[in-house]
Amino acid sequence: MPKKEPKQRPKKTMVAQAPPQVASVPADQQVDLDNTQLIRGVLDLAVLAVLTGSDGYGYDIVRRLREAGLEDVGDASVYGTLRRLFKAGALTTYVQPSDEGPHRKYYGLTPLGRETYEVTSKSWMRFRDTIDGLVGGV
Repeated sequence: MPKKEPKQRPKKTMVAQAPPQVASVPADQQVDLDNTQLIRGVLDLAVLAVLTGSDGYGYDIVRRLREAGLEDVGDASVYGTLRRLFKAGALTTYVQPSDEGPHRKYYGLTPLGRETYEVTSKSWMRFRDTIDGLVGGV
């Protein structure tokens, strides 16, 4: 019986593909994508800022963030941020009865949370100034 020679695989050629076109995404969706990324980057600071004024329960914090101009902030993102900041020791919690339903879990700043807010807000202002300088001429 004659030996079978191994089949030769055809050589693959690399074809450069153009990156996805952002222009194909409608403008209103591009803005939403950008806002989502921006919100993720500053949500810790935004939550701490809201709580510097007064303690609040979960949905109250979401409402205050939206009223302040973060309309695109998601409930789940805020609740996840609250849990993470609590675990890090930046927030304290307590339960209060509610006339409108079940008891509410309130969040407030700890001394570490206030310090974190002070340091992070100063960093944010420096970052904001840098970005303003970069895009100010646009």
